[in-house]
Amino acid sequence: MLEALIKRDRFIVVISLIFVTGLSWLYLLTGAGIDMEASSSMPNQMPSPMEMAIAQPIWSFEYAIIMSIMWWVMMIAMMLPSAAPMILLFSTLNKGIQKSVPTLTFAASYLLIWGVFSLIATALQWFLYTAELLDPMMASSSHVLSGGLLAIAGIYQFTPIKDACLRHCRTPVQFVLDHWKPGCIGAFKMGLLHGMFCLGCCWFLMALLFVGGVMNMFWISGLAVYVLIEKQLPYGPVVSRITGALLLIWGVVLIMN
Repeated sequence: MLEALIKRDRFIVVISLIFVTGLSWLYLLTGAGIDMEASSSMPNQMPSPMEMAIAQPIWSFEYAIIMSIMWWVMMIAMMLPSAAPMILLFSTLNKGIQKSVPTLTFAASYLLIWGVFSLIATALQWFLYTAELLDPMMASSSHVLSGGLLAIAGIYQFTPIKDACLRHCRTPVQFVLDHWKPGCIGAFKMGLLHGMFCLGCCWFLMALLFVGGVMNMFWISGLAVYVLIEKQLPYGPVVSRITGALLLIWGVVLIMN
């Protein structure tokens, strides 16, 4: 009986994660004006308001809110799959009829960290665009900026902070043993902490969105797949070091050109 309940609860959590992740990707594909080239190639088709805003952005408080939401949904789409093992483990270890509430609280507080990051990313995007360092697709128009972001991201892959954060993200069981707190308040604190470790692991990688383009779906997907590989597959730390070296070389080459 208990085993059946655990399997049912895990199934519900998995379906919920798939649904939220899928909905986030759907928003990026259809609601964030990413497919600008396709729409512009059809002269008889009027571009959507979001496409027009991104093509010729006029920064204001309202536009910043739109972009913050877009960033947050993008972070949910990219980061939730890699956080799924931790959320599933947390759900399994919770006991009682209301176990879904702490699990939801844990996931929500985890995503709250990425919401804060989204606000910072939007402010940086606003600054860079005002300084004419980004093109309309929100990709860097400066070799120095692109090279600098790539080089810094590469160096960060070798730092002790990166290693510590990646270790916590790759070992959900150890995280639970070290930081378990009961109840909804405990779930909220644990979600925040796990989110901060996850942010510490990936924030410079997310900054590379300004290199390939915040609206570049291939770049977004590539980074999401890389994060999943680095956190979940064997030899993730080795992959992290190799990637760091490649990013550093790429960045130096861009700066020197």
